[in-house]
Amino acid sequence: MSTRERIAEAARRIVVEEGSAAVSMRRVGKSVGLSQMATYRHYPSRDALLAAVADACFAELAEGWGGHPWSGDDDGALERLLTEHLDFALGQPHLYVFLFTENRTGARAFPHDFRSGASPTLTPVADALTAGVRRGVFVPHDVWEVALSIAAQLHGLVEMYHGGRIGLAESEFRALCSRAVERILDGVRR
Repeated sequence: MSTRERIAEAARRIVVEEGSAAVSMRRVGKSVGLSQMATYRHYPSRDALLAAVADACFAELAEGWGGHPWSGDDDGALERLLTEHLDFALGQPHLYVFLFTENRTGARAFPHDFRSGASPTLTPVADALTAGVRRGVFVPHDVWEVALSIAAQLHGLVEMYHGGRIGLAESEFRALCSRAVERILDGVRR
């Protein structure tokens, strides 16, 4: 592993364990045996380092979330994506917040970045919705707006759950999220 990769991995560990606010160039450098100034030779700024961490994490998510073959079962594909989303959100809450809710330099934004297919996590949802429209399961609609509505619903529920505002066991919370997504899909289902 190169020094650059070791630095990014150290930053990622800090984000996973404590959140992005805990990442400093000094702390990351120290954890890999470098001075703060040596760390800057590999990443010109903290933002650049965090952007590299985000890019690597989104690449991994894209491989997992978008890497499944389509079965022709649009509801099943959407349910699988929901499960993977919640597994990630509940299993790595600090990393989830960093990737999906914190303001980051270079973060993708709706509508342009998403509609161009640049979102590794929202594109599979839009693809499943598009497949459903083609097969007549869903009425024709703006798949990106519906995908965004699903994502916003999930992000909001996850944030409330992480913040202790939803007092359900994890299994009940997952069921709540599934029902919420179903209600959105009911609005576009034939």
